[in-house]
Amino acid sequence: MLTEKVKPSASMNLDHRGRDWYTDKAIALLVFVSGISAIIFIIGIFVFITKEGFGFIAGPLNVREFFGSPAWRPTSLRDPTYGVLALIAGTASVTGLAMVVSVPFSLGAAIFIGEFATGRLRETLKVLVELLAAIPSVVWGFIGLSIMNPLIIDLFDVPVGLGVLNSGIVLGLMAAPIMTTIAEDALKAVPDGYREAAEAMGATKWQVIFKVVLPTAKNGLVAAVLLGVGRGFGETMAVLMASGHSVNIPTSPFDSVRALTATIAAELGETAIGSEHYRALFTLGILLFVVTFIINLTADLVVRGVKKK
Repeated sequence: MLTEKVKPSASMNLDHRGRDWYTDKAIALLVFVSGISAIIFIIGIFVFITKEGFGFIAGPLNVREFFGSPAWRPTSLRDPTYGVLALIAGTASVTGLAMVVSVPFSLGAAIFIGEFATGRLRETLKVLVELLAAIPSVVWGFIGLSIMNPLIIDLFDVPVGLGVLNSGIVLGLMAAPIMTTIAEDALKAVPDGYREAAEAMGATKWQVIFKVVLPTAKNGLVAAVLLGVGRGFGETMAVLMASGHSVNIPTSPFDSVRALTATIAAELGETAIGSEHYRALFTLGILLFVVTFIINLTADLVVRGVKKK
């Protein structure tokens, strides 16, 4: 016997199309919520820290003292002082030294991975760089505390090895993986036709890299450096453990300093909720949020400029 083909009815087609329509709408809604959630979370964080720090900003904040005084003495009974100049100087010195360490290392690694390494070697190096980025910051802090500290004492004959040099090296190694990854992506985005045209004109491999590839990818490389700066500026635990945590405007790489993030992490747990000191720490959080937002926004604008070109 021959079996007759059953033709789908109009109602079956409508039901099928209805299920697909609802499925598409549900997925589109899920994607929209996932995409906008980051913006909502950022706004929520900013509203929270602003709400907690507004009492200090609108009340006892003295702008000249806050930004111009190096004295951070929030627990003084007679004359509490909230000067962040030394904290800003400590954060800037550590981040600056970290960039001196990480930028050449990151760009060199990105150039080797993107332009020289091939096949399995390239994939292995990329995996190792990503694994390096996965090391927790507290582990880096232990490296600075237990390895770099005695090493700096022995090499430079200083009484303490916890300071700008220690934390700068540790922070530079922490920021290097993300900078390497982004820089390698920027180099990979350069069209192969540029390289082939330069080689056809007789340029060597290094001439192609320095005269063609790096100038073409400069905006992406600048974005990588800026994101590394943001990474270093917002780091907490490793800097807390390796910097010496001393309120001080550094005059040499061996001076102990205290960073903004480390100050918040060290003092917030021991501060009475709602007190002037508590709200001053949230004001530091607002300052950090604004600075890191500006750095990341600048990097994003640079990346958008690369995409337009």
